[in-house]
Amino acid sequence: MRILFMGTPEFAVASLQRLVEDGHTLCGVFTQPDKPKNRGYRLAFSPVKEYALSKNIPVFQPATLRDGAAADLVRSLEPDLTVVAAYGKLLPEEILEIPSLGSVNVHSSLLPKYRGAAPINWAILNGETETGVTIMYMAKELDAGDVILQRATRIAPEEDAQALTARLAALGAQALSDAAAALEAGTAGRTPQDHSSHTYAPMLTREMSPVDWSRSAHEISCQIRGLIPWPCAVTDIVSGEDMKLYAAAETGENTDARPGTILRAGKQGIDIACGDAGVLRILELQAKGGRRMAAAAYVLGHPIQH
Repeated sequence: MRILFMGTPEFAVASLQRLVEDGHTLCGVFTQPDKPKNRGYRLAFSPVKEYALSKNIPVFQPATLRDGAAADLVRSLEPDLTVVAAYGKLLPEEILEIPSLGSVNVHSSLLPKYRGAAPINWAILNGETETGVTIMYMAKELDAGDVILQRATRIAPEEDAQALTARLAALGAQALSDAAAALEAGTAGRTPQDHSSHTYAPMLTREMSPVDWSRSAHEISCQIRGLIPWPCAVTDIVSGEDMKLYAAAETGENTDARPGTILRAGKQGIDIACGDAGVLRILELQAKGGRRMAAAAYVLGHPIQH
């Protein structure tokens, strides 16, 4: 089957790689234009572009999909199917309708929950215990197309958004492989979403970073895990300056101390009182201008009053 793939970040590479391994003909890859990166501001390839070039797949990076030229390009590639995975651009209907088998999307949630840009993060932020991937036909409305198939997975209590993204990338690649085979055989299902029960997962912002210690230990744990690797939860309680929090654990104990009080700081980490009388133990952090490290290591060089 001739497939046009559209994707940009590391999450999408697993799906592209699986299509190649399954023996499909990748007639082209669309990915976001190269962007400046790091202090040198050198243009960096997207992970999808790097992989595509390593397999000699033609790469295209249109700045817009709405000028008619992108649609003409898609027609010239003559795809049977377009597969989209975290591309980062909305596709106009003109492009969606070109492939004979349609256009499908690999989405990292169990739709109709968490439509939008950051479904993995919001599943953790909201304390979900289960999520998954959806392979769906693409429609004009954002993430609202009919479902071909879904695969569910549990979210581990300590799992952060970065780790969950890697797992869902692999799960999405397998689900895509199954869906592509069904589409090619003409046996793919098509189940409309329940639009009345949809929820959205908007883009993350830095305004979500500050920790409010009056919240419960579990809510703060979800905030820390859900905002990794960006923008990260931050607090000024430990050092007087904002520091990023990368890992924490609920201790299960209760305290009558005021929320935000540092109860202990030592070899196990930094224990802080939360709003539900619970205690959260900070395990990894990064001070301003410093590097990411174990909280216990930070405490050795920076004695903390408690």
